[in-house]
Amino acid sequence: MKVVIVGGVAGGATAAARIRRLSEKADITIFERSGYISYANCGLPYYIGEVITDPDELTLQTPESFNRRFNINVKIKHEVTAIHPEKKAVTVKNLENGKIFEENYDRLLLAPGAKPAVPPIPGVESDKIFTLRTVEDTFRIKKYIEESKPKTAVVVGGGYVGFEMAENLRSLGTEVSIVEQSDHLLAPFDSDMASFIHSEARKNGLSLFLKNSVTGFFEKENKIEVSLKNGPTISADLVILAVGAVPETSLAKSAGIRLGIRGSIVVNDKMETSVRDIYAVGDAVQIKNFVTGEPALISLAGPANKQGRIAADNICGGNSRYTGSQGSSVIKVFSLTAAATGLNETSAKAAGLDYEKVILSPLSHAGYYPGGKVMTVKVIFEKRSFRLLGAQIVGYDGVDKRIDVIAAAIRAGMKANELKELDLAYAPPYSSAKDPVNMAGFMIDNIKNGILKQWFIEDLASIIKNKNVTLLDTRTPAEFARGHIEGFKNIPVDDLRERLFEVEKGKPVYVICQSGLRSYIACRILSGNGFDAYNFSGGFRFFDAVMNERRLVENAFPCGMDK
Repeated sequence: MKVVIVGGVAGGATAAARIRRLSEKADITIFERSGYISYANCGLPYYIGEVITDPDELTLQTPESFNRRFNINVKIKHEVTAIHPEKKAVTVKNLENGKIFEENYDRLLLAPGAKPAVPPIPGVESDKIFTLRTVEDTFRIKKYIEESKPKTAVVVGGGYVGFEMAENLRSLGTEVSIVEQSDHLLAPFDSDMASFIHSEARKNGLSLFLKNSVTGFFEKENKIEVSLKNGPTISADLVILAVGAVPETSLAKSAGIRLGIRGSIVVNDKMETSVRDIYAVGDAVQIKNFVTGEPALISLAGPANKQGRIAADNICGGNSRYTGSQGSSVIKVFSLTAAATGLNETSAKAAGLDYEKVILSPLSHAGYYPGGKVMTVKVIFEKRSFRLLGAQIVGYDGVDKRIDVIAAAIRAGMKANELKELDLAYAPPYSSAKDPVNMAGFMIDNIKNGILKQWFIEDLASIIKNKNVTLLDTRTPAEFARGHIEGFKNIPVDDLRERLFEVEKGKPVYVICQSGLRSYIACRILSGNGFDAYNFSGGFRFFDAVMNERRLVENAFPCGMDK
């Protein structure tokens, strides 16, 4: 069996190695357009930022090492320019000498990935504007930085690549501005959770131009002027364009392969395309969102590698199936860690789901053991079924551990309230006897059983307008004095039983504290004494962070600058 693979990065290289492990007799050839295979795409920004200092660390395999270990014929700087399904052949161009030839196949695997989107903005062709996809792109940016020593940079796009580039440029001492069309960075996170990300970015010197877009690039006095739709012109020495990626599917289209959303390649759960004996994997393919069951584009290394393995199994006569991706991801945000899995509120609404949420602020490990730090956890679930839909966590230690537990729970089909039943490892330096994931489960179980009723930031305006309610802050007087919501009465939770006479009977009571725990205890005291009590999910710490960020965005000045 002769197998030809187009693209030798995550999905293509994984498939090639798996095919060889399954069959010593297969004739395997990889054609890779760039000069590198099996490289650490996600590590490229960290080489630019000098966190990774050895360029050889970016390539997990070379063509020579891949051939020695797996007996696979790797052709770098070779571009497949056409597919001929009727004669099971591809046309290939050697990019070094221009030679064009045909290669036959029994099975063809497409792993072309996605290319950076380049919008038609005036001046975008400037040699001071870069995109990042390949090792060669990385070296070009690195060389420009070493030679030009840019003092200022603009990153257009606040997704994962954009933010990682901004952070790494900042670590080199460059003044960096991020321009983002949305009202927040990092789309997998809701805007409320992104408040903590914005605050950390601001603290580390990034300027954020949110709800904004670039209208043009103009070179002036050896700099590039970046014109904004809703803001000033920013002068920069360097621009990184990171506004998203487009599936690289021109080959598939010309071969008559069925395409799906945003021109991606449609595959079944065996990674087969609409054309017999042609498979496709990675960022170029349309897959199923594991949570909603709807078609999706999820460009992440983990799914690409899994898809490569599954395609390889099926190429070799197996029956492996890809059940979809839930988009689990994690990112370093200077000192913070931010992670997400499954649906956020925006995607849950778009899917038409009737959902509920809990927000909590547990410590990363036992409070009595030194060094514990607060994390903010948001879990989203379906109201009536309690199906677990997704989660977001922002914090310091242990964020990745908790998001992986919830990701596994989603994959296993657990109900959100069943998170309370998970038997998780505990020792004081690592966790608490009630792990943050368990705590989320306890809260959701209380909602299921009618013990906990909640209110959220979006409810505040209507609550305050309602004169027939009681607003109660159960923190200490010192905490209350440092900041509170106007109209709330301060009765510390430990004084509440003795001061119940101050809470008017017959009115709903909306309660808040710093993190949500004391206000929950207050709600139980109130409920036990005949009051209809609602707890603020997330606490005043969460409220204050979100409202501060909203004011910055609404006032339309960059988050890294003074008003």
